[in-house]
Amino acid sequence: MSTYIDPRAVVSPNVQIGEDVKIGPFTVIEDNVVIGDGTTIGSNVFIGYGTRIGKNCKIFHGASIGSIPQDLKFKGEETTLEIGDNTTIREFCTLNRGTAHSGKTVIGSNCLLMAYVHVAHDCVIGNNVIMANAVNLGGHVVVEDYVVIGGLVPVHQFVRIGQHSIVGGGWRVPKDVPPYIMAAREPLQFEGLNIVGLKRRNFPAETIAKIEQAYRIIYQANLNVSQALKKLKEEESLLIPEVRNIINFIESSQRGIIRGPYDK
Repeated sequence: MSTYIDPRAVVSPNVQIGEDVKIGPFTVIEDNVVIGDGTTIGSNVFIGYGTRIGKNCKIFHGASIGSIPQDLKFKGEETTLEIGDNTTIREFCTLNRGTAHSGKTVIGSNCLLMAYVHVAHDCVIGNNVIMANAVNLGGHVVVEDYVVIGGLVPVHQFVRIGQHSIVGGGWRVPKDVPPYIMAAREPLQFEGLNIVGLKRRNFPAETIAKIEQAYRIIYQANLNVSQALKKLKEEESLLIPEVRNIINFIESSQRGIIRGPYDK
């Protein structure tokens, strides 16, 4: 197989295109773009200056990839949008490149962004992330590996969503979502562990039990966050890597974590 560019596409001569790439009709690709081997780009796609696309990605029609940030502070600086390998971007997604703040927006490998997803400037999306239709990320959002976000979810700028967590469809995310959990309701709150996801990813039963114990201390022991973290650190039998990850996540939170089921 060889690379195919539809004659109705407009592709800059300064684009670096790998092998076995397919580019559909009426697609526009600007200067300073890199497209990895085996990637397929549908019709009517816009790929802006500074975009880096990995291998074997699938970009469906109408997507806008690497467009300039919707940020009044952006002054045309050299920034990028970087997409890993094997990522699928469905119809009409809008993915902005970075600003001077970090210089780039990053989307990892093996991700699925369903139709109408918006990823704003300076976001960092990990690997194996699924975002359902019309998820909207504000600027500087961090979504860690193996996160699932249901449809129609708005995520506030600078929020972090921890690895292996799941956010139910339609719920607003104004604060950080710790790892390994389910989050839902308005205002967003802890709904228990993401048991199904953890089992699918072969977390041992003993590890899941210790994660669950840790969250009982955080959310159900009538302690404030600082007290809960102090108690966790004193429970040496609980301090497996996953629980240490929870502690580090919460300690580094800038926006604070979502509420527990019994918080008033």
